[in-house]
Amino acid sequence: MCGRYVILSPPEAMRQAFGYAEQPNFPPRYNIAPTQPIPVVVPENGGRHFRLMRWGLIPAWVKDPRQFALLINARAETVLDKPAFKNAMKRRRCLLPADGYYEWHQSDGRKRPFFIRPRHGGLIAFAGLSETWVGPNGEELDTVALVTAAAHGALATLHSRVPVTIAPADHARWLDGDAIDAGEAVRLLRAPEDGEFVWHEVSTRVNRVAHDDEQLILPISAEQADAEATKAAKKMTVRKAAPAASGEDGQGSLF
Repeated sequence: MCGRYVILSPPEAMRQAFGYAEQPNFPPRYNIAPTQPIPVVVPENGGRHFRLMRWGLIPAWVKDPRQFALLINARAETVLDKPAFKNAMKRRRCLLPADGYYEWHQSDGRKRPFFIRPRHGGLIAFAGLSETWVGPNGEELDTVALVTAAAHGALATLHSRVPVTIAPADHARWLDGDAIDAGEAVRLLRAPEDGEFVWHEVSTRVNRVAHDDEQLILPISAEQADAEATKAAKKMTVRKAAPAASGEDGQGSLF
């Protein structure tokens, strides 16, 4: 599963890397979360274009999104069969620019966050599937899910699933639903090769969506991680002893 990621590259670098026509301007993001609008590269009218879509796919046949589970990830093994994804796999494949992502590893009775990035740095393209949901009053919502695959090699020791990254040489094939059918495109949905990514533990500050700053991706020592765990345990003890607080951190806007 992938539930948080980062975009650090300047807008112009992204535009050149993905070849879309628009010239959007947006700040770096260090903690992108589900339900937020995210940059997506889509094929339209013979070219590539930049679009904002809500992270969390809603299939076109859903009548009430409030009664439907949030689909932030699509499993590569079942995208050709699952009703929620099979139509998008045929015609609405897209790319999600990113510079890295977070994953949580269960260890010593707690979940420890790690920042994962390409070994040699630079932009990557997550495989995505999009869908436009149309409401009863004609309102439209562009939504997207990120495709994951079973991890292998060293990454599998961190988490069992990884986001699928599409190599630059395969961008055109993944995006072209006319020339490349779903059966052929699914062959591109592979986990990264062993050694392609590196990672380090980061602060549990990333757990809160409201935190979005460059400190989130910095490595922390084992001593710092233990200190955070101790502090969190003390807070939990206080919360259990006190009345429940109302309100949760909202999923903030991307821009």
